[in-house]
Amino acid sequence: MSVSTPARRTGAAKAPVRGSGNTPGRRFRLGEPGTAWLFMTPALVLLAGMLLYPIIYTLWVSFSDFDLALFQPTGWVGWKNYEAVLRDPGFLESLKVTGIYLVIALPLQMVLGFAIAFLLNVAWRGRGVLRALFLIPMVVAPVVAGGIWRMLLDPLWGVVNYTLGLVGVGPVEWIGDPTLAMVSVILIDTWRWTPFVVLIAAAGIMALPGDVYEAAKSDGATRWQTMWHVTLPLLVPVMAAAFVVRWLGAVKMFDIALAATKGGPGNATNVVNLYIYEKGFRSLEFGSASSMATMVLIITMIITYFLFRISRRLENRW
Repeated sequence: MSVSTPARRTGAAKAPVRGSGNTPGRRFRLGEPGTAWLFMTPALVLLAGMLLYPIIYTLWVSFSDFDLALFQPTGWVGWKNYEAVLRDPGFLESLKVTGIYLVIALPLQMVLGFAIAFLLNVAWRGRGVLRALFLIPMVVAPVVAGGIWRMLLDPLWGVVNYTLGLVGVGPVEWIGDPTLAMVSVILIDTWRWTPFVVLIAAAGIMALPGDVYEAAKSDGATRWQTMWHVTLPLLVPVMAAAFVVRWLGAVKMFDIALAATKGGPGNATNVVNLYIYEKGFRSLEFGSASSMATMVLIITMIITYFLFRISRRLENRW
């Protein structure tokens, strides 16, 4: 007959459950949503400081009378600044100029971007080198790009006019003529941002399913029929997404117009962001400039909302 020892009885005792309330070293564990919010907190704080505070301050200035001596908003003036902005012909003209630029530049960049992406998708010698060269305009600073193109388009010493002179054309006032100045800004912006559209389009083309093309080939579809009835419908969501992203970048047009034309001649290329800059930091009318910036922000948010709605419908349809 065996006798139980105290040590044996102690070892047979049930061990405490890990994580129970009576455990001295209890650990507090966050669920998946709590962990996600914990990791996002630094980014949210940074965004609040970098975006939310400037927006609130701009709204405050837009409803106030800005004192240049104290360099801060003082008295509350309500909608006075907004009423002055709506009566400002220069602001309305800058909105018109921005609209002309967006209506021409965005479709041009989309068409060129997807066309070049299709060409680069076909296997041919030297394709890799050309792909690398297309990245150069994207890494050039906008101010530098505008300044370089201003020198290239100079009517007397520019390389473009010199080349045109070799074939008996010129000199052309690329910057001095109002119509050609807008054309020049659009071309410079297209030169810089078309590679961005090319990258998005190329990624979308490479992600297309191959079995669809095999089925089209087995049905006897030609290359053009495959492109129009297979490739383009499958790329509609990619096109919509690329257009929205490019819209958000194009609506901020400022630096290229400042470096290339300085808004001239006259107000031919004076886009709205450049006009707001001139109003605020040249004329020191911070109340009016803040009101313009707020109105442009609201217009941009409304148009972006409808573009997102259209993009989602296209994605669901195709």
